[in-house]
Amino acid sequence: MIDTEEEALKLIQSKPEGVLQSELWKLLDIDSRKCSRIVKKLVDSERIDRIEFKSNGVKTYLLKAKRSAVNPSLLLAGGELIPCIGCEEECTVQDCNSLMDWIYQLAIEEFTEKE
Repeated sequence: MIDTEEEALKLIQSKPEGVLQSELWKLLDIDSRKCSRIVKKLVDSERIDRIEFKSNGVKTYLLKAKRSAVNPSLLLAGGELIPCIGCEEECTVQDCNSLMDWIYQLAIEEFTEKE
C-alpha cells in the first residue's frame, strides 16, 4: 500500500491545480475505497489538502499537495544566495556564469566538509 500511497502523492504533486479524488482512483487503477484510505493517510500526515468540490453537480474532493517550506541553507553557498533569486535575465542554466560560479562554490563547500 505504501507504494500506491507514494504514487498517489507524486501524481497529486505533479498537478499544481490539483486532482479530483473521483479521478485519482481511476488514474491509480485502484478501487474508490482503497483510494479513500490512501487520501485519508495523506491528509492525516498533512501532505495534501482535501477541498470539497462539485464536478458536474456531483460532490467530490479536489486534492492538492501542500507546499513545504524550503530549507534556507539549500539556497546558500559560500554565504551567498543562489543568484537566480531576483534575477531578471533570460538565460539558460548552461550559459549562466553567475549560477555556474555559485554551483562551483557549493561543490567546494561540500568537498571541504567531507575532509
